[in-house]
Amino acid sequence: MSAIERIAACGVVPVVRIERADDGPELARTLSAAGIGCIEITFRSAAAADAIRAIRAAVPEILVGAGTIVSEVQLMVALAAGAMFIVSPGLQVAVVRACQDRGCPVLPGVFTPTEVIQAMDLGLSTVKLFPASVAGGPAYLRALAGPFPTMRFVPTGGIELADLAAYLDVPSVLAVGGSWMVHPALLAGRDWPEVGRLASEASSVVRSVRPPVA
Repeated sequence: MSAIERIAACGVVPVVRIERADDGPELARTLSAAGIGCIEITFRSAAAADAIRAIRAAVPEILVGAGTIVSEVQLMVALAAGAMFIVSPGLQVAVVRACQDRGCPVLPGVFTPTEVIQAMDLGLSTVKLFPASVAGGPAYLRALAGPFPTMRFVPTGGIELADLAAYLDVPSVLAVGGSWMVHPALLAGRDWPEVGRLASEASSVVRSVRPPVA
């Protein structure tokens, strides 16, 4: 499967700010064991690139991407570390083009219909909606589906477990990004059992809303 297909199969993308790169492999193993086979490491800490590199080396079966990429410099660092997909908080043409030139899947952030059109003009069919809860949540996504029936969205921002099913129930939603199961306090305490429990809950919701095809 392609990276986008694998994200869709996961249904939920843990959005992680990691402070210790050597925690990356154990976090990835915990998520994988809970049924979540992808992870987004945000470039909001100095450990991001090393964490991606460590995960790729130790847990090759998981799909690991780089998030909060806002410049081509960051993009090059992420790709050199082994990032398998790129996520941005906004729609930056230079970053999108650089990813396309390198054959790397990219999910730029959009907030308005105008930005969705700009993404379509760049040849994209999947984007991140950010911040999703502020934009209007599932109702806003259903409204966007009218003028943009072929666009798929990965809503992220302000989403909790209680919201997950409502987002997944929107046909245009590819997957949902969230950080509740990888909260910084859990990572700081290396509370892998709690991370695993929360990730398992999320995975269970995905299966309930989108049962696996036999």
